[in-house]
Amino acid sequence: MFCEQCEQTASGQGCHQWGACGKSPEVNAVQDLLIYLLRGLAPVAIRANQLSISTQEIDRFTCEAIFATMTNVNFDQHRFTDYIRRAIAYRENLKNQIEQATGATENWSTISCFEPDFEDSLSAQGEDIALKFISQSGANVDIFSLKLTVLYGIKGVASYAFHAQEMGQEDDRIYQFCYEALAALERQDLTLDDWLKLALKVGEINLRTMELLDAGHTGTFGHPVPTPVPLNAKVGKAILVSGHDIPQLEAVLKQTMNKGINVYTHGELLPAHGYPHLKQNYPHFYGHYGTAWQNQTKDFAKFPGAIIITTNCLMPPHENYQNKLFSLGPVGYPGLNSIPNGPDGMPDFSPAINKALELPGFTEATEPRQVTTGFARNAVLSVADRVIEAVKAGQIRHFFLVGGCDGAKPDRNYYTELVEKVPSDCVVLTLACGKFRFFDQNLGDIGGIPRLLDVGQCNDAYSAIQIAIALANAFNVGVNELPLSMILSWYEQKAIAVLLTLLYLGIQDIRLGPTLPAFLSPNVLKLLSDTYHIKPITTPDEDLAACLAKV
Repeated sequence: MFCEQCEQTASGQGCHQWGACGKSPEVNAVQDLLIYLLRGLAPVAIRANQLSISTQEIDRFTCEAIFATMTNVNFDQHRFTDYIRRAIAYRENLKNQIEQATGATENWSTISCFEPDFEDSLSAQGEDIALKFISQSGANVDIFSLKLTVLYGIKGVASYAFHAQEMGQEDDRIYQFCYEALAALERQDLTLDDWLKLALKVGEINLRTMELLDAGHTGTFGHPVPTPVPLNAKVGKAILVSGHDIPQLEAVLKQTMNKGINVYTHGELLPAHGYPHLKQNYPHFYGHYGTAWQNQTKDFAKFPGAIIITTNCLMPPHENYQNKLFSLGPVGYPGLNSIPNGPDGMPDFSPAINKALELPGFTEATEPRQVTTGFARNAVLSVADRVIEAVKAGQIRHFFLVGGCDGAKPDRNYYTELVEKVPSDCVVLTLACGKFRFFDQNLGDIGGIPRLLDVGQCNDAYSAIQIAIALANAFNVGVNELPLSMILSWYEQKAIAVLLTLLYLGIQDIRLGPTLPAFLSPNVLKLLSDTYHIKPITTPDEDLAACLAKV
């Protein structure tokens, strides 16, 4: 087994026996086999696009299949076998269309003709494919490092594209680039500089993808507004929705209308409460339960209703709650309940609803607590004049963007301590599940401007970028000249895509932790450090002092 795509790999050097996420070597190998099939599908799709042959269905499938290989998404080997069969079918059908269009036999490469032996072990064949990929690229460890960076970044892009497509937001350039990047992984003639440029291109494409996802969210649900969210339980039947997928959350809300069920969010769906369309149209959309994804084994066991997990961040479920847990879309685990599609092709949440009605729900209310979310770009920029005046008057000395992925390692307490120690004349913006280290702290305000601003989900890095650009324009300086420091935590591949976006935009002095990616070779890390001044986190006191010394 070889996997180093997430932050919590064994000893920070990659997982070689069993995935730290709970992924078995067999599932890892079949995922590698699927990625290999998609790499072979890519040149065929590129050729089809050159001939104006529609690949829309294949584009969407490719993003979903890549998404399924991300950390903590799907642990079910049978599901990957189905993806593999579909990838081959799409490829061969597309080849036939191409040859019909050209009237000639195309000269396809070996990778675009590969077909595994379904009578033999797919995991064994996947292991062979992975070893071949490593041996082909391993002669130059720095190029191999950037190849992995591109691959993992594309996984993040594909996940955002998958969500954007759900709301009708698509851009053929995104799909085309995904194919180009997948096809490039087979090449041996690209230089280190070529691979660095390709990695930055991933960041550029990811910015466009996040823009589409933002357009889908705001166009469908309205621009987020600051909204208090109850953290306490309310008496009644309950469903908990976890993950990132806001359209699927709305589908749950629609199907639970007038059924006496209160709907709670978990994890990265906390920011959904800031969207006015959801709060105004679904009175049973109540509050938030639990914290970040890695605490789900505790949170899910205690929740007295049905639980639906919509995207990545699934952990291997425990027996004490598996019967009330339902997965959706690319998410899966052997034996886990899966939400079926109804006659209209849309998810039918009846099994989860029936389970919620069967379970006791909350029989007692708990002590009222709340947090506020919804400080996306429109909300922050609506008070930009007050923010600017506060900066000019010396009331706001510095901004800290403290966000990213949360995880189980104890050294992530750094982020809690850092926010606790941020001086009272500074503002903290946060996003993604990293905020759960400090999201319920009362930091007060500066002249009516809250000192802790929840910008949203990980994809709402787009919103944070727009806020930074607007402030830079207002002060007539570059973003790197703002009194702004980015202190980020990472865990999985969407965070890699976001980091590449920040580098593409030329953002300097990013502090990254809790550990640096295992797939970055020393030379690549030095290159990024020399060019962008990326640095690992140290201690809260040292990093705060360095950031506040920035002029």
